[in-house]
Amino acid sequence: MFLELLAVIFAGIAGAGVMMLVTRFVALPRWLVPIGAGAAMLAATISSEYGWYGRTVNGLPEGVLVAQTAPSKAPWRPWTYVFPMTDRFIAVDTRRTQANLETPQLYITDLYFFGRWQPLTQVEIMIDCANMRRADPARDDGAEPVWRTVGADDPIVQIVCEAL
Repeated sequence: MFLELLAVIFAGIAGAGVMMLVTRFVALPRWLVPIGAGAAMLAATISSEYGWYGRTVNGLPEGVLVAQTAPSKAPWRPWTYVFPMTDRFIAVDTRRTQANLETPQLYITDLYFFGRWQPLTQVEIMIDCANMRRADPARDDGAEPVWRTVGADDPIVQIVCEAL
């Protein structure tokens, strides 16, 4: 976050510098200098926001696959209504998928919830490939997990069942 702040500050300085050069050689009003700085800062911020998803996915280790993305739109970012921005996604860690020795086609794996400006969250889930359902694992209180039938179209079930 600190590096992104520095990038925006330097973009503003560069934008102001470019506009100072332009106003020096072209007959334009000097009040365009702060507008150039602001435009450069806004462009750097938008570029950073839209580039977050790609940078994060490219940094994932091999075997961690994106299952779902969540494009967002916001009134304070009106351009997102035209070009939605991905600021959250779910990834499945196929490297840590373990089969249940007693029940065939039952697997436990890790899900990672990524969010822009949010800490990474890791959750273990169970996948039943035979019945196309998934559940959070039982807690230490001895209760049975609550299964949800999600079908073969569920991206998390697809990734786990196809990876094995």
